[in-house]
Order: sequence, then C-alpha cells, then structure tokens
Amino acid sequence: MSALPLSAAHAQAHVMPLPSHRLWLRRSVVLWFSIAATGLALFALYIAVSYGRSLLGGPPGESAWKAGDTLGNGQLGLHLLAAFLLSGLGVMQVLPALRRRAPALHRTLGRVFMVSALAASLSGFYLVWVRGTVGDASLHLAISLNGLLILGFALMAWREARARRFDAHRRWALRLLFAVCGVWFFRIGFMLWMLIWRAPVGFDPNTFTGPFVTGWTLGQYLLPLAFLEAYFRAPSWRPGAVHALSAAIFLASLATAAGIAGAWMGMWLPRL
Repeated sequence: MSALPLSAAHAQAHVMPLPSHRLWLRRSVVLWFSIAATGLALFALYIAVSYGRSLLGGPPGESAWKAGDTLGNGQLGLHLLAAFLLSGLGVMQVLPALRRRAPALHRTLGRVFMVSALAASLSGFYLVWVRGTVGDASLHLAISLNGLLILGFALMAWREARARRFDAHRRWALRLLFAVCGVWFFRIGFMLWMLIWRAPVGFDPNTFTGPFVTGWTLGQYLLPLAFLEAYFRAPSWRPGAVHALSAAIFLASLATAAGIAGAWMGMWLPRL
C-alpha cells in the first residue's frame, strides 16, 4: 500500500508516465474490455428479445419451453433472467467511475449481481441434471464445475467486501464475472471455431458430443480465468513477460471480436 496520502499518490500518478510495458498492457486490456462489453450487450439484447418473445407466446428462443413442465420452465426463465442481468451488470460493475462517483449504487448493483450469479448457477444445476440438456456426462460435469466456481467466487467476493478488504474483493468479483460469462464465452468460442473450420470438426452436431465440445466447455471459463490471473500477477513480472501478455491479450481481442461477429450473424440476429 502506498505511503503517500491518496490525493498525493493520485497526483503523482498523473505526473509520472507509466513504463511502456505497463502502458501497452493497459491498452490491450481496454481494447479487450471494449470489445467484450459490446458483445455482452448484444447477448443481453438477444436474451431479452428472443426469450422474452417466447415467454409471451411467440416463436421459441434457442431452447424451447416444454409444455407442461412448469417447474422446469420456471427454472429456465430464472436462468435466462439471471443471464440477462449478469450480462449488463457485470460490465457496469467493472467501471471505475461508477465505484468512485456512486459507491452506494455500486454496492446495490453488486448485491443484485451476486444474487443473480447464485440464481444462474443453482438453476443451471437443475436444468443440467434434472430437466436434462444436450451432450453427455463429460459436458454436464464441465458445466457443473463452472457452477461450483461461481458459487465459490461469489462467497469469497462477499466475504472480502464484508471485511472491507476491497482490493481482494475486486479480484474475487472479477473472477466471478469471468466465471458467470462462461456461457457467453462458449458461444463466441464455438462460433469462432465454426468460422475457422466451416464444418463441425471435433464434435457430432446431432448429439453435441465430442472432444471439442467437452474441451471448450472447460476452456470457456478456465482460459479466461487464466488470462485474468496472469493480469493480476503482471505487476511483478519482467517487462518482456508483460509485453508478451499484452500481445496475447491483443490476439485474444481479435479472436473475441471475430467470435462475437460470428455469434451475432449466425446465432443471435436470426432469432431476433
């Protein structure tokens, strides 16, 4: 922690320029976040319009409601509502300006975010193991691990906030955000894979099983979390390693943009 008063440290930060390796890391992170925020906004729009129309009796969304399954449809509705809230609130909670200028709103939205994360995770367990979904047991286990990470990260973020250890709280909250975005990461990664191969390589499209599906279901949250952990540790790295991380994040930004474009054109826009 800085020995300078907050105002003096803030002023010094404006006077002293960042070293080039840290500046490039910041630029790459801002680029990725800007692209991801756009993609999450499009995903939230898709959920609201497609599934909202289905709920009102229109054409079904990506997963149709099942006639007579009141409990299952209720869990699906809860899961989708939570996904919609998480897609929007997650981006807002990351913005430093919101924390600085409206801390009470930040705390309120943070509570809504955590409750939504818990609802998404618990309803997801029901949909996978009780109602049933596509894929085999390996896919279901990979999805369930994501749900367990969400529960664990939410608990740690809440505990650190209660203890007023805000730096630790922000790290756990970011881990939570990346974990709850797994379903979004899966879709853009899947569409990027399809754009590359132009064919269902590594999986059976009829049963939605295969090494790619299982592998990417794990990768949808483990890979982003690995990038996040690297970013947390970058301040202690040598400049060359930080430049390498910046380049990796820049390439990930391009891949994210391509995956979002593929998901929008091939998965979301046709259902709006």
